[in-house]
Amino acid sequence: MTFVRVCGLGELEEDTPKRVELDGTPVSLVRTGGEVFAIHDICSHANVSLAEGEVDDCHIECWLHGSRFDLRSGKPDAPPATRPVPVYPVKIEGDDVLVSLTQES
Repeated sequence: MTFVRVCGLGELEEDTPKRVELDGTPVSLVRTGGEVFAIHDICSHANVSLAEGEVDDCHIECWLHGSRFDLRSGKPDAPPATRPVPVYPVKIEGDDVLVSLTQES
């Protein structure tokens, strides 16, 4: 599994998504509850950025229609989305946040 540095840990604000692109793939990085998660940035229900939504209790909410996705699994837990979005492995090395585009889910 190949990991790529995407930012410094200090660049991520708690509960504030940050959109990045890795090899053309849009990814939302979220620092919450002492962990960092990487989830595909496009809602599975509508073609909008999840990074523009809000984070609450290890979930990210799509700003357009209110679908919520679990940051750990990518599974939706609120309609109208019914399909999960990919999540990606994250490693923290020192102050570096590294992500692999190999999907965990």
